[in-house]
Amino acid sequence: MSDEDTTEYYMLICDDPSHEVVLIDCGPRAMDVIRAVRKVTGLSLWHSRELVRRAPSTLVDGLSAYGAQSVVAVLRSVGARAEWRQEPQPGMPSQQGDAPAR
Repeated sequence: MSDEDTTEYYMLICDDPSHEVVLIDCGPRAMDVIRAVRKVTGLSLWHSRELVRRAPSTLVDGLSAYGAQSVVAVLRSVGARAEWRQEPQPGMPSQQGDAPAR
């Protein structure tokens, strides 16, 4: 291989790992929370209602930190309890301290 035929490979490092938004509790204003879930997820009214009823549940994942914080702010503005978490990396122990499968 000559100097002209060299190929360079770069490893991309993501500084901002993906995050997920978890609905903890819908609070007293369930219908407002259902509408907010529908707005941020793009799901139907029926699917949004099911997600709210099954709280705690993960609503969206694969977001940047800013996007996750924005979704949590929308949910909290209508009275829901929600939080954003960093998604566990593949092959890494989860935040609850589980060891990876051997």
